[in-house]
Amino acid sequence: MKTKKEKAQFIHKFLNELYPDPAIPLFHLDAFTLLCAVVLSAQCTDKKVNEVTPQLFLLAPTPSKMAELSVETIESIIKPLGLAPTKAKALKNLSIKILQEFEGRIPCCLEALKTLPGVGHKTASCVMIQAFNKPAFPVDTHIHRCAKRWGLSKGQSVEQTEKDLKRLFPKNSWAKLHLQIIYFAREYCSAKKHHSKTCPLCSVLEIKT
Repeated sequence: MKTKKEKAQFIHKFLNELYPDPAIPLFHLDAFTLLCAVVLSAQCTDKKVNEVTPQLFLLAPTPSKMAELSVETIESIIKPLGLAPTKAKALKNLSIKILQEFEGRIPCCLEALKTLPGVGHKTASCVMIQAFNKPAFPVDTHIHRCAKRWGLSKGQSVEQTEKDLKRLFPKNSWAKLHLQIIYFAREYCSAKKHHSKTCPLCSVLEIKT
């Protein structure tokens, strides 16, 4: 496996065998609740987010219901998460904007999604591919780390990593692949205490860490 393309093909096959049907790790009911869950997941674990969202979505499963809640009420529910005050304002304000500018529907355009409060490129990409099945390759810290470690990208920025991975992997694989890499990174290829000899991918790729 001398070239990036050869590495990518091997990794793709390996991850497909290991995680043939990866589930979206964030609890959600539809596009709106997925959007909210991804916003809440910033600098926080999916497990922690999943502990608070069932209660939140019971009260506010739609933009109109979320907009009706006070910022204080939203914050009290999501308080266990990091940046709760900021995230509470974002959920209320993005809901209001969806009602006022998008007729209560979640926009299925990347640039439109990025105009919503609290929604950056990665969050918008997650919603595009997971809710609307439109091509996107969300890159989080796990994917950014592994792409650099595996020699698929120089990893100078998340934006560059995304471009590199899009070039290496077929478009129809992106939806599963970004989840597969996240699952693998958490289970085998962590940022700390990583040993290439015991990592089932790094050992084959002859990665030295």
